[in-house]
Amino acid sequence: MKNRMLLSAGILAAIFAWTQAPATAQTALPPPGFHHLHLNSVDPDAAIAFYIRQFPASLRTTWGGLPALKAPTNVLILFNKVDTPPAADSLQTAFWHFGWVVTDVRKKLEFYKTHPEVKLSPMYTTVDGEVVYVSSDAIPGTRAQVEEAKAKGVKPAGGPGVMYIAGPDNALIENVGNTPGVMERFNHVHLWQEDPFCAQLWYQKHLNATVVQDRAPATPMTEANCQVPRGPDPSWPALEPEGQFRTPRAAVEFSDVLLTWYARQGKEPLVGTRGHVYDHIGLSVSDLDAWVAELRSVGVTILREPYRLGDTRAVMIEGPSREALELVEVR
Repeated sequence: MKNRMLLSAGILAAIFAWTQAPATAQTALPPPGFHHLHLNSVDPDAAIAFYIRQFPASLRTTWGGLPALKAPTNVLILFNKVDTPPAADSLQTAFWHFGWVVTDVRKKLEFYKTHPEVKLSPMYTTVDGEVVYVSSDAIPGTRAQVEEAKAKGVKPAGGPGVMYIAGPDNALIENVGNTPGVMERFNHVHLWQEDPFCAQLWYQKHLNATVVQDRAPATPMTEANCQVPRGPDPSWPALEPEGQFRTPRAAVEFSDVLLTWYARQGKEPLVGTRGHVYDHIGLSVSDLDAWVAELRSVGVTILREPYRLGDTRAVMIEGPSREALELVEVR
């Protein structure tokens, strides 16, 4: 299925500014940690082998009786075996892609060129048919901004940027660099949200999430004014010729993993993530019963009541744009 996933170099650099503002959570419970991303796959063993070849610091393991990939910093990717290829249209659900931070994106590009199983995902510029594989090889901006820059003789910045590869089951993996001396690791999940600032407030209020300051609105938001319209103009470089809408944007952080998002791109409301290639995100908590009581008291949608998960317990809740979130008890 054709990928519909887009991102620019200039905007992307801001995502990884780690200065943060305090969350204004309404729960006294400690914030969860990031535990896992759960994928549906027709062949989990082959998928895990693929990820290990591309990210050699990762390890094959199991967790909760499920095949898993253990990335550095102990973040897990869990796999559920399915009989038919899972839906992977990135405009249907809140989950867009997940990403690794790498030490040198251009060296990583050369590395991938020696791996025939890797399919690079090209990014379009605003010139029909012209593509790049590293975002900084294009001039970022709206069509008018790009045309104005070219008229002035501006050239692409080159150097650090982002690139994408297609993974097993049509999952999309972003590579972000350059970060010399930093461990290559899983470091973010990128989403769409119906209302990005309202979603940020939801994660603060209900999950005590830390807000990434440079992704917070300039004017403090409340539930009364958080519905900010999507910006009118798409921008490039982008994984689709028509570009991507990049305002408004917001982000929160659990442990050292970012959940970062833009506004929904398509015309149709987002659907639930269960059963799609990106099924859900797992967050770790120390007292599941306390969390269930808290979330139930404020009307958070519970998709699945507490259940056994390996040698522990979990509950499945629904986020503000129908993303499934699993709270896993880890003592």
